[in-house]
Amino acid sequence: MPESPALPTCRFQSFSEPTDPSQVAPRIAALRQELARQGLAGFIVPRADEHQGEYVPAHMARLAWLTGFTGSAGNAVILADRAALIVDGRYTIQSQEQTDTAIVTPTRMEEMPLDRWIEANLPAGGRLGYDPWLHTVDGVAKLDKAAAAAGGTLVAVAQNPVDAIWRHRPVPPAAPVKAHRGDFAGEDAAGKLGRIQEALTKAKVDALVVSDPHALAWTFNIRGGDVEHTPLPLGYAIVPREGRPTVFLAPEKITNEAGDAIGAVGEIAPPSALTTQLKALGAAGAKVRLDATTAASALATLIRDAGGTPDAGTDPIALMKARKNNAELAGARVAHLRDGAAMVRFLSWLAREAPKGGLTEIDAVAALEAERLKTGLLKDVSFTTIAGAGPNAALPHYRVTEASNRAIEPGILLVDSGGQYEDGTTDITRTIAIGEPSAEMRDRYTRVLKGHIAISRAVFVKGTSGAQLDALARLPLWQAGFDFDHGTGHGVGSYLSVHEGPQRISKLGTTPLEPGMILSNEPGYYKEGHYGIRIENLIVVEERIIPGGERTIYGFETITWCPYERALIDRALLDEGEIAWIDAYHAQVWNKLAGLVEGEAKAWLESACLPL
Repeated sequence: MPESPALPTCRFQSFSEPTDPSQVAPRIAALRQELARQGLAGFIVPRADEHQGEYVPAHMARLAWLTGFTGSAGNAVILADRAALIVDGRYTIQSQEQTDTAIVTPTRMEEMPLDRWIEANLPAGGRLGYDPWLHTVDGVAKLDKAAAAAGGTLVAVAQNPVDAIWRHRPVPPAAPVKAHRGDFAGEDAAGKLGRIQEALTKAKVDALVVSDPHALAWTFNIRGGDVEHTPLPLGYAIVPREGRPTVFLAPEKITNEAGDAIGAVGEIAPPSALTTQLKALGAAGAKVRLDATTAASALATLIRDAGGTPDAGTDPIALMKARKNNAELAGARVAHLRDGAAMVRFLSWLAREAPKGGLTEIDAVAALEAERLKTGLLKDVSFTTIAGAGPNAALPHYRVTEASNRAIEPGILLVDSGGQYEDGTTDITRTIAIGEPSAEMRDRYTRVLKGHIAISRAVFVKGTSGAQLDALARLPLWQAGFDFDHGTGHGVGSYLSVHEGPQRISKLGTTPLEPGMILSNEPGYYKEGHYGIRIENLIVVEERIIPGGERTIYGFETITWCPYERALIDRALLDEGEIAWIDAYHAQVWNKLAGLVEGEAKAWLESACLPL
């Protein structure tokens, strides 16, 4: 029997199956024994580490280890006689496939959120355990209310029971902490700290605990490598209203250059010193701001028990970081030109090779990463590439593995990917027709494209939030009775997370959009079991001058450059303004990228950018 051909490999991504559903039953059985030993009726296992980050290091991936579910959001509740895995609509199918549904019941958050599930299922008198380092102050308040409504009690555990049964647990990450170049940062740490301390004075608080590693990295102009695909150093800082801050990072991880940079503006202490300093702030009666979205409940308890006042609210760094300065925007534009050229080379290769047959999703992922590597400047992919063929494209957060790898056959291939470069973070989705698409596919693609264009062309008054714009992307789909179950757009960092808050374009996006914010524009359509469509560019909020206007008006600058899929566009569904916008965009794509590609890629680009 001949050997199977070797699968291509990637530097930054793997295709192994991350979890094994057969391990769910024995692990949950072991956890139930441990809960009984600790006198608990149940335990909540969130998909979280102590920083509430989107990506968690391997040794903190408790939810994945226990239930098999590897999505970016979810909670499990394990009781003696039942267990639920509560996820949002993005992960309905994935959760069913990855866990053992005989033991764990996948539950849609939209139909039964975590607190309601607890209220309905926790037995009267039951002690429900939680790890206070893995839940926020507000989150614990909701859980406490739910447990009380069930006639039970919420109990903070000193030792996480999952850790007690987790054999061969990975070691914590120890990636080096490096300095981020000043010409890319655009502002030194001293200037940022001055602005943060002004905000603390205005808020009438004595100190800020920086619990979000993105905020830590941005404030001190440092980057790390403690989680996948995002250059984060996992650590904390305390910034007093006056005086020098303290950064809590393992000293052995800090390079000399980063140590000098931090040392110029603050002190460096080991992570174990955080508890001592928080207790000291509490003993001094300090009012300490905690980031309501990322700060662990345990931090508030330490401050309160020592006599201080924890103040859960907005971390002022979040908005500062979201509003990119001129250097960060210039870097993002350059990074997107480089990345766009890599995309064109990839799409040109795909157009030549896919019709021959024999390609798989893994081949596509590897080829695209290889094109980005050719830039010589790629530090990592900005997230695991989504390359979904056929029905896999209908899974918005699909991750190809050796087990799921599909052949790229006539139909649709959806590729959502991005790169991490020191000057910028990219994120782009293109949906590609393989062979002749159906009329239905062309209809759905064009409706998604119309929504994408509506966001791109939007103008809006100062103070407008993403929630107020979200419907623009959905209207062409709504008119035909369709929709999509994710937000239209998320914020994007500057050589930081590809998913950054607080800015977003979604029904939940209440933060006003301000100049300098980078967001994605990515409406979609998903026909379960058949195909999926998504189109994504990154956009920047900018001020628009309207002659004769009376209000401050904003719009979007598009910074992603790559052709749309002509074979999927139904021209009859577009109005003249939309056709003109597409033609103008393609003319810009040609002007910006033609000099960055050559040979077959340049010929493909020229054809792809012809007027409709």
